[in-house]
Parts: sequence; structure tokens; C-alpha cells
Amino acid sequence: MSTIEQLIQVLDEYKRLGIAEQVDYDKFYLYSLITHSTAIEGSTVTEIENQLLFDEGISAKGRTMQEQLMNLDLKKAYEESIRLAKGKTDFSIDMLKGLSAIVMKNTGSTYNTLQGSFDASKGDLRLVNVTAGAGGRSYMNFMKVPTRLADFCKNMNERRLTLHGSDDMIEQYLLSFDAHYELVTIHPWVDGNGRMSRLIMNHLQFEYGLVPTKVNKNDKSEYIQALVDSREQDSTEPFREFMLQEHIKNLQKEISTYMESVNEVDAKGGQKTEKVDRKGGQKTREAILGMIAKDEKVTSTQMAETLGINRSAVSKHLKKMQEDGIIKREGPDKGGKWVIL
Repeated sequence: MSTIEQLIQVLDEYKRLGIAEQVDYDKFYLYSLITHSTAIEGSTVTEIENQLLFDEGISAKGRTMQEQLMNLDLKKAYEESIRLAKGKTDFSIDMLKGLSAIVMKNTGSTYNTLQGSFDASKGDLRLVNVTAGAGGRSYMNFMKVPTRLADFCKNMNERRLTLHGSDDMIEQYLLSFDAHYELVTIHPWVDGNGRMSRLIMNHLQFEYGLVPTKVNKNDKSEYIQALVDSREQDSTEPFREFMLQEHIKNLQKEISTYMESVNEVDAKGGQKTEKVDRKGGQKTREAILGMIAKDEKVTSTQMAETLGINRSAVSKHLKKMQEDGIIKREGPDKGGKWVIL
């Protein structure tokens, strides 16, 4: 079976299971994309720490301010990118510079060169030459960047247009991988090129309604090697193949985790958990009521584990059920109990 056939098979299973229909799934999948993207650039902030940072404003203990600002900025850039993608906004140098300015807002610096000054925090294109790592070859001369970036935008817009209304998701994925590779090869900015290239790849995937591709931080060396191989061979094939395999592996892991959560045995009753309505409907609330009926002191964490959804989703259901007069809470959060009305 070819890599493309494997991806189609895995995506079919992923959609059949309704994994993306879970409550708050889009939000937490986005947090994962951000965490792994910044981790490739050296951030040590975890997904859980980012969740607390994004949702509660709680700083991660032991993490530098630089790391946390990097993650906050990338989140804002993704939010703007998703807005543009939904509007099918054409690619332009100004659009790319605008997204780069958000990515680098709090971590970018001003550079003074013989050619003039430029500000990375404003998305300015580089006015210096840069090297691809220690001992690596230099990227293209900075003077060629504006023209190459304009050509990139023109090419992307032409290819995007041909795939609008198409159901050829493989070609859509390949377009996003090519955009990633081409943008990082042009290297338009002095910093943030990796984050921008992964964001633009996901941008196109959001535009076509695809499951976004994540580059796992643990696969950083293979990811970089795939970029090097494509550059040395002057072909996108090595990078395409890596991204296809990476996407398959990450989706398979999600499917496995999902199945484990759905089929896990309830430690208290020895019963398998039932698959509930992943869109947060009546079945989920009925399941919550059933758990309260069995144990009035059941916690929202225990409910989430049993239902296979996140705790924040359970909290929303509990709040709604209290507003509707179905249940009420007696006593404190710790030590209190639920009462069915």
C-alpha cells in the first residue's frame, strides 16, 4: 500500500469515528499545533501549560518569558490565519508580512545593517543573508527575496484556485506541504521562518477543511533532514514523503488514544464506557445524570475520564444543567455533592 493510500485509509477511519466532532476538539488541536511548532524552535512549554496560559492566563512555572510570549504570539497568528483562510484570502506579500508581524510581535528585534534597518516584530523582510544552521549553506541572497516571495504568492494563488471546490484532498495536502517547503526555502525573515512555514501549511489545510498536519517535536531531526534532502535533491518529494508519513503517524496515534478512552474499563463499576454524543448533546447530559445518580460526589474530572471528553466540556454541561434546573450543587467544590432536581 502506498503512503497516499495509507493516508486516505487513516483519514477515513478518523472521520468515521467522529474524532474531530468532540467538544472543544478544534481548540485543543490548535493548542497542540502551537506547542509542537514552538517546541521545534526551542520552547519547553507543554500542551497543558499552554492550555493554562491561553485559557486562564496562568504563567508556566520555570519557563522563560520569551518562551511564553512565543506561544502567545503564535496563537494570535493562528487565529488571524484561520480568519483569513475561511475567507479564502489571496496570498500576498503584505498578508505574509502581517502574519509574520503577529508571530514575532513580542520576540522580534530591530536590526541595523549596511542596507538599512528592519524590524522583525513588524514582519519586515530581511536585509541580510542568513545561513541554514552551523556549517550549512546560505539561503538565497536577501536581494532576491521580494521577487521570489511575489512569485511564491502568485504560484500559490493559481494552485489554490484550481483546488477550490475540488474533493481531491491529497492534492490539497501536497499543495500545503509544497507551500511549507517553498516558504522556508525562501526564508523571507531573519527569524520565525519555521513557525511561519508551518502556519502557512496549516493555513491552506484550514482553507480546504482538512485535518491540519502537526510536526511532532520528537521528530525534529527527521523533519530537518527531510528539508535538507529536498534542498540538496532540488525536489519536493523527500519533504512530501516525510510529511505524509508524519501525518499518518500522528493520526494513528490520535485514533488509538480515542479508542482507548472510549473502551476503557470503569474502575468503579467494571463497565466499559459508552461512546457518547461527541457534539455535546442530550446523550452526554444523560450520561452525566447517570453518573450523578450512582455517585452524588462524582467529580467533573471523573466524569471527563469516563466520557472520554475534556474537563472543560463537562463543566459547560454541568453549568447548563444547573441553569436549566436539572441539577444543583450543594456544598463546596471539594467535599460537596450533586443533587438531581
